[in-house]
Amino acid sequence: MDQRWVKEFPGSIEVCDRQGILLDMNDRAAEREGGRHLLGSNILDCHPEPARAKLEALLAAGRPNVYTIEKKGQKKLIYQAPWFQGGEYQGFVELSLVLPEQLPHYVRKG
Repeated sequence: MDQRWVKEFPGSIEVCDRQGILLDMNDRAAEREGGRHLLGSNILDCHPEPARAKLEALLAAGRPNVYTIEKKGQKKLIYQAPWFQGGEYQGFVELSLVLPEQLPHYVRKG
């Protein structure tokens, strides 16, 4: 699959390895986080306690973490999930999506 869609995807996408080293980010993440010069740095260094300890535990356990936040008047969904290569845990992907003020919710059968 062609990966060019990720570059201009309207949500922020960041990828790190098991130790928290930032491997890749899309354009939105580069704008939000201060630029691609952060590639190769450790994401743990950008998080104060207690967020840092929680992130360390997530990286060690390789389990997903999903929550919403409000920042600068925008509500966001944060979805952090492990990624794998050849079935082996490699690190985390973080997706940050701005949510509309009114978000419909549907219950579908089937």
